[in-house]
Amino acid sequence: MEKPKIHPYIPILIGVISISLSAIFVKLAKADSGVIAFYRLLFSVLIMSPLFFYKYTHELKELTKRDWFFSSIAGIFLAFHFILWFESLNYTSVASSTVLVTLQPLFAFIGTYFFFKEKLSVKTILSGIIAIIGSFLISWGDFKVSGSALYGDLLALLACALITAYLLFGQDVRKRISLITYTMVVYSISTICLFLYVLLKGESFGPYSPMTWVWFLLLAIIPNLLGHTLFNWAVKWVSTNVISVAVLIEPIGAAILAYFVFAEKLMASQIIGGLIVIVGILLFVIDIKIIKKFFRKMLASEK
Repeated sequence: MEKPKIHPYIPILIGVISISLSAIFVKLAKADSGVIAFYRLLFSVLIMSPLFFYKYTHELKELTKRDWFFSSIAGIFLAFHFILWFESLNYTSVASSTVLVTLQPLFAFIGTYFFFKEKLSVKTILSGIIAIIGSFLISWGDFKVSGSALYGDLLALLACALITAYLLFGQDVRKRISLITYTMVVYSISTICLFLYVLLKGESFGPYSPMTWVWFLLLAIIPNLLGHTLFNWAVKWVSTNVISVAVLIEPIGAAILAYFVFAEKLMASQIIGGLIVIVGILLFVIDIKIIKKFFRKMLASEK
């Protein structure tokens, strides 16, 4: 496999920053969850179409039945991930929802172990535990023992499981086909799935206010085309585990934005939890051997 021109961690970081805006745009859009998800994917497909039809349509002939099957499953998982997560934001806070929906290591570590036989080192397990503890601390003050909040938390957790499954299926397919073709196929399947969902539920496709259409479009451009597409690019060279742990930064950005946009207070527990998340991520991505080598040089220079 050829080496990427830039380090995969750079696009992953940009992707995390982009998806941190997702919950904010969803809460600002005044529409049903299925409708928001549908237009997010539809606009993404429409924006990508000129490039795809100009340069990549020939790759469709190269897709195997396995590729189509895995891409279809990934598209369905992505569609229902958006539906469940967007719906959760109607019942619980941005901080609580984003924390739970980004607890992907809980599912990714298990998934990559059983499906791809990836070994889990002590460092991987420890870093995941630390990051997850930090994520819970971020929203500790937000969790409420009430029916509606617990329902929203459950929806976010289910959405988390679905996005992890989406990435796991993508990890298999993306190693064999280009980023544009894979993204176009998966997003198109997801859009069709969401169209049928909205139709069956009887939700309205419109009309909406001009600003709601703006939020639909921004959801497509920033979190989707910039954020998730960068993850799809990176998953060719890195494990799903790397992306799942890095995505734990999202609640930090989302909680800060929610404070300014919706006046959702950022508590001490969330700040401390955010720092713990960063420590867990650093432990995961930084090579321990490099750190040991650095300190050995430091000690040697002092002698």
